[in-house]
Amino acid sequence: MATLNHKSPIILFTYNRISQVKLVLESLQDNYYSKQSDLFIYSDGAKKNNEDIKKVSKVRNYLRKIKGFKKITLIERNKNYGLSKNIIGGVTSVLKVYPTVIVLEDDTLVNKNFLRYMNDSLFLYRNYKKVASIHGYCYPITLPRYFSDYYFIRGADCWGWATWRRAWKKFDPNGARLYKKIQDRKLINEFNFSNSHNFYKMLKNQILGKNNSWAIRWYASAFLENMLTLYPKKSFVKNIGFDSDATHKNNFFYYNAKFNLKYRKPKLLNIVENSLAKNRIKSFFVKQRYLRTFRFLEYKITNILKFFFK
Repeated sequence: MATLNHKSPIILFTYNRISQVKLVLESLQDNYYSKQSDLFIYSDGAKKNNEDIKKVSKVRNYLRKIKGFKKITLIERNKNYGLSKNIIGGVTSVLKVYPTVIVLEDDTLVNKNFLRYMNDSLFLYRNYKKVASIHGYCYPITLPRYFSDYYFIRGADCWGWATWRRAWKKFDPNGARLYKKIQDRKLINEFNFSNSHNFYKMLKNQILGKNNSWAIRWYASAFLENMLTLYPKKSFVKNIGFDSDATHKNNFFYYNAKFNLKYRKPKLLNIVENSLAKNRIKSFFVKQRYLRTFRFLEYKITNILKFFFK
């Protein structure tokens, strides 16, 4: 368990993006507690093409030389697992040995207080079974000045997070089973944040093989157990992975969030979903959906004009 003397282990999942990996590890090395933390790195194997093999090899050569942590364990996958299988397998393996884990991907930049927040929160809520996870990222929403530094939202999330063995045991990798439970319990509207964001469709697409998201299954698993995740009012995480090499990319510039520059140690909160924060997130989802539609139409119109006036 994460305590003053025993910090939670960290897992970093990497693939073939050397520039992002360097930035993420440098930000992690700059953290309080980094030198007191064990780091597990799961390096996914290359796909069967020469360019990918070279990129993965470059990442691994760099990873073999890094320092700045209590202990570093590098797991080099002998084939391409894909992000979902790599994460599910890695988190499950580490939690067989440790009671907690902090999880990062190679595109999640963290500020220097990230590990403090994670360890403090893991310890604070260690005995509260209703809490599924701790999340480092927060949506770019505006909350009142008097609002708490932290709040709970139902479900679980995926951009710089931490959990306990007892919570991860609730993870169900079977998307079809999760989908049916949500449907049978008439929870689709709530699962979709009052239909402001179609998470249910994302889960359906995972079942159909249109995506292979582990995150939507983690969210659904915690949601169905009526478990909550702790979020910060201001983000400890930035996602820097939406370049041309990203495994999963879209119009995610809408999700840019400013770093939390001041750290206030979490205090025990009433473990219920915060309705004000939830409503602000719903509004954000609606706004970004309209913005995305506008950008798409702008792109189409620009191409049409180019065709006629070239």
